[in-house]
Amino acid sequence: GSLVAAVLANSGRLDKENLGGRVGRLSRHCPAPCPQGDVCTMLTRRYSEFLPSLQSAEELVLQVDGLSSNISLLKAGIENEVQRDLNVAVAEFTELKQQLERDTLVLSVLKKLQEFDRAIKKHKSALLEKNYIAAAQQLEEARSSLRNLESRKGFELKILRGLGTELTVQTQNMLCHLGEEWHKLIVWQLPPSKGAHESSLEAVLHSELHLHTVPSKKEEEEEDSGPRVVSVLQAFAILGELHTRLKAFGHSLLKFILQPLISYPRVQPLTEKRPGVLILRFQFQESALDQPSPVEVLDKIKLVFEALHKYLLNVPLEQPGEDRKDGRVTLAELLGDLIWEELSNCLIQNCLVNSIPTNSSKLEQYTEVIKSTEEFEKALKNMQFLKGDTTDLLKYAQNVNSHFANKKCQDVIVAARKLMTLEIHNTVKITPDSCVNLPQLPDPAAGDYLHIQKPSKPLHNGTVSLEKEAQLSQHTFSLPTCRISSSVEQLVDLVYETLLEATVSTEQCCVQLFYSVRRIFQLFCDVVPTYHRESLQKFPQLAAIHHNNCMFVAHHLLTLGHQFRYRSTDELSRGTATFVDLVPAFRRLGMECFKAQMQVQKGEILERLSSARNFSNMDDEENFRAAKKAIKQVLHQLKRLGQVWQDVLPVNVYCKAMGTLLNTALAEIVTRIVALEDISAEDADRLYSLCRIMVEEGPQVFTPLPEEEKNKTFQEEVPVYVQKWMTFKELMIVLQASLQEIVDQWADGKGPLAAEFSAAEVKSLIRALFQNTERRAAALAKIK
Repeated sequence: GSLVAAVLANSGRLDKENLGGRVGRLSRHCPAPCPQGDVCTMLTRRYSEFLPSLQSAEELVLQVDGLSSNISLLKAGIENEVQRDLNVAVAEFTELKQQLERDTLVLSVLKKLQEFDRAIKKHKSALLEKNYIAAAQQLEEARSSLRNLESRKGFELKILRGLGTELTVQTQNMLCHLGEEWHKLIVWQLPPSKGAHESSLEAVLHSELHLHTVPSKKEEEEEDSGPRVVSVLQAFAILGELHTRLKAFGHSLLKFILQPLISYPRVQPLTEKRPGVLILRFQFQESALDQPSPVEVLDKIKLVFEALHKYLLNVPLEQPGEDRKDGRVTLAELLGDLIWEELSNCLIQNCLVNSIPTNSSKLEQYTEVIKSTEEFEKALKNMQFLKGDTTDLLKYAQNVNSHFANKKCQDVIVAARKLMTLEIHNTVKITPDSCVNLPQLPDPAAGDYLHIQKPSKPLHNGTVSLEKEAQLSQHTFSLPTCRISSSVEQLVDLVYETLLEATVSTEQCCVQLFYSVRRIFQLFCDVVPTYHRESLQKFPQLAAIHHNNCMFVAHHLLTLGHQFRYRSTDELSRGTATFVDLVPAFRRLGMECFKAQMQVQKGEILERLSSARNFSNMDDEENFRAAKKAIKQVLHQLKRLGQVWQDVLPVNVYCKAMGTLLNTALAEIVTRIVALEDISAEDADRLYSLCRIMVEEGPQVFTPLPEEEKNKTFQEEVPVYVQKWMTFKELMIVLQASLQEIVDQWADGKGPLAAEFSAAEVKSLIRALFQNTERRAAALAKIK
């Protein structure tokens, strides 16, 4: 209640004087006895109780006002005086902090400079004492201090450049000392350089490597491999120059020691131990081998590595940055990482590649090479020159079957292409009795089909005849006699040898060899027409030989797949081992070349006949001589072709070709004469004489065989090969016949003349040969 009164009094809402006056007035106005006397008494009592509380509240209000004034004064004092002093203190603190940081930085810089100077001094002292490891470590500490100084941003000293120069000078100076020590330890004695002859056999025999790393007797007793070597190499490792030095040493080792051992089978390594030095040199040893034997080469290289490992490569080093538990690595490991890839490639390319067998029967002997390679790698791993994984060298040796197949296929393709580029005109004669040396074929009964044999017919006496009912000639499916290029014969022999090799090879090799043979034939279709294009277009004989070559190859392709079908792998025995699909391409290749040559010859024949002045006005002596000359030139051309193609083309092809060309000449002559509009009697006689030359000398161009007696048969069969032969002879008859004889030859369209000429052509000849008379008109009327 007192708190409420204080609050009301403080807010001005309760006035004690007004309240007391109101109570007094209320009591004065009340009559006595007042009916409300109890109420008045209660109000008075309440007022007397409330008044002390009101007074206490008023005192509290006064105290609060006083505190509020004090707070305001204190706030004003803080804002005016304390804040200013605080800002000054913060500024002073910041300045002191920055000064402390600068002083700390200066102090740390001075410490680093002191460390750098101390490290350089210790380095110089250790270098004078030839304590290369300590000298190198001090240089690295100096370098670390300099890096720390250079890494401080915003703090640059001109002295840092001078310190860097000093560090570089000291580093190079130490590397120079280490280099001198290294060259004293590893001495190469090489012959004078002679340019291209630097790697000759003579230069190899005069090359030596001196290792001054052989420990003394005292060091051997202490089992120390040479502290001088360790000191030099460890110093190189600390300075980061070991990789460069080892790379140079490895390059020299490959060039002057290892590669000569691989390339020269007669060179043998020789080690000579002297006090404090090991000499590695070469000696010449007689050998019948032209190519290095892998087993001998690997043994020689292993001998070199064993000597190097004993006196140099087994040095343990602390290699910075190596991911190892103990942080130690041997020199052999580092050198192996640098030169093994190049060494293995050299061994593969110059040794293992040449040792791959060229015959499948020698593959079993190659296991010795694989075993030797495994032992070689095992020895290198024991020396820590190689790591635990299998290398490309061993993988290559173990994959000999694949390499054999690849090498065999490559050799076959190279040999085939070489044969394709040989001259075509070197020929051999092929007869029906000729045959390639075929392998022994499997029994046909071994196939996947059944033979159903008909029962033999019994004879009249009841016995059974074992003789076959019908027999074909042994030459029924043989290639006719002709000449082919000797290179093509060798090519087919190569194909048979390759397929025979495939039959005794592994499945993978068999498939590769089979498809290599197919590539040979595909290559033939691309190489031969391109490489010999000019010759095939220019020389008719070469075109004929090429035609025979293609037909010869196609003839063998028909049965080539079946001859080896039962000897191939499962993949090829399913029917895919065939070459029949290549037959049309080879036949087309030969025919197109020969047809192109035939077109050239036809063109020459027509060109010569074009100078005959259309066989018109033969009564003119000049025209007659021109026509006769053209006829003679055509016959000379045909006779020359007959001689060129003689004993080259098969007889039937020869006769067809010569018949076609002779037919071209005869057809051109017939066309020109039939087209004449006026033929006098003298013209007819001279045209007849020209035609008689063709008829008499034309058959003489058919000389397919060198024996003249045998050619008469083909000369008598000219009408068989020359389509226009009878037409030409009928024309000769017409040129010398009367009107009646021509009509008789026509025989109402059923005579021999009607078989060769049309009615229009016969009428044209009659109009040209005879004058316009009633007899001619009557004869023309009968020609229909």
